[in-house]
Amino acid sequence: MLDLNTLDGSTWDVVISGTGLPQAFLALALSRSGKKILHIDKNDYYGGSEAAFSLQEAEEWVKKVNEVPNFTPFESASISRPAVSDGEDDELSFSRAYTLSLSPHLLFSQSRFLPSLVSSRVYRQLEFQAVGSWWIYQHSTGSEANSQPARLQRVPSSREDVFSDETMSMKSKRSLMKLLRQLMQQGNDQENEAESEVAQNMQFQELLETKYRIPSDLFDPLLSLSLSLKSMDTTDSMDAIPNIKRHLSSIGVFGPGFGAVLAKWGGGAEFSQAACRACAVGGGIYALGKEIKKVDEITEGSESEKLHIYLTDDESVKSRYVVGSGWDLPEQIQRERTSENGPVPAGAVITIPSRNSDPPTYLLVHSSDTGECPTNQCIIYGYVLLPAERGKVVLENAVDNFLKSVDSKATVIWGAHFTQLGCLEREVAVNENIKGSHDNVFSFPAPALDLAFDDALIDQVKQVWKAIMGDEADENNFLKFDDREGTIDEEEANETT
Repeated sequence: MLDLNTLDGSTWDVVISGTGLPQAFLALALSRSGKKILHIDKNDYYGGSEAAFSLQEAEEWVKKVNEVPNFTPFESASISRPAVSDGEDDELSFSRAYTLSLSPHLLFSQSRFLPSLVSSRVYRQLEFQAVGSWWIYQHSTGSEANSQPARLQRVPSSREDVFSDETMSMKSKRSLMKLLRQLMQQGNDQENEAESEVAQNMQFQELLETKYRIPSDLFDPLLSLSLSLKSMDTTDSMDAIPNIKRHLSSIGVFGPGFGAVLAKWGGGAEFSQAACRACAVGGGIYALGKEIKKVDEITEGSESEKLHIYLTDDESVKSRYVVGSGWDLPEQIQRERTSENGPVPAGAVITIPSRNSDPPTYLLVHSSDTGECPTNQCIIYGYVLLPAERGKVVLENAVDNFLKSVDSKATVIWGAHFTQLGCLEREVAVNENIKGSHDNVFSFPAPALDLAFDDALIDQVKQVWKAIMGDEADENNFLKFDDREGTIDEEEANETT
């Protein structure tokens, strides 16, 4: 019987290090396998690079990022807070009135991530809120005598939006409608395959200009729907087009007028904790503040004792498999890193195009309805693909300009800046990148730098799950669970009362 006061000398089927989304969903996938699972995290909180913090926790996290390089996939972190003048009220509320997410990502209704939340029954522990319209920040134009003031312009993403837009010429409307129709066409016929082959060899801007005859004033709105972190002239068509299709096909699935949702109370951290809870209910053991220091291969021993794992506090355990990420495993065992009637929106996406060849800036605005801040305040998450110091200036200017365009009295009362490390490529080669130096060690790759939850994450988790389950793996049952005994849907409960 396991002594819960110490892990020393215990034996496990799987040891998972880190509670980020990949590890949490692997734990979820294994939660009903009957395997002995030890899930640890070197941090004293859940979520890894998708964690969520109160103000005080965020300040402690920033300090840790700067004091211990390479401890997390973040760097160059800082906190800023404007001074409060004498006689002015401090609008900043108490620390736990805020939940600041490292992963305030969008979840599209056509995401492959979503079915896993549903089939695994994790969705019952989550609350989702609609993301409203996409907006473009239009810079002021013209001479001083005949200038157009800076403003926010709604991005049309449906037939109704296009024809009701009074700022667009009829020529632009016809071109845009042609593009939207073609993108929404379903099927894998030869014509679509030929179009895909053409797109593979073109940058997004070139494709819009040559194939669809899209006027340049629509480039920025279309780039915003793609959520590309690159500049218009460096964005690949094969990245942008699927993302725009995902956006268009998602609209109306959950309700009229929107296609993406937010997870209330902390974004990806909520997914991670819900998945970990499910594993704990299934018998998994959890220990925070435990780090893997070293892993040795056991050359002579039973099939279940392949690896000897040394933890902090001079403890050691044995396991058949070890799984983590590049920030949760010692380097010795890793490979080298290579609308109307719709719900009230709780978030919106603002795109601020660059005036030069720099990439665009994105602002994800979360209202107090998300539970992340007090009433009459909001959280603004900003992203730009630039080096730390330059990016900080660009983001500060973007937030300042955005606030001025919507409310001249709006001010920033607290801010945090950091650089996140990760990869831009959406598709990751699972087999080669996840295997560690030993066949029974798996290391999840760096997180994708994306504004929406990465669908490839589920593929990575599935690959490791199949390796651990071996002959017992049935792909048809991956992350598909019946409700546990005693669990009842709220709607069913209402029907029986």
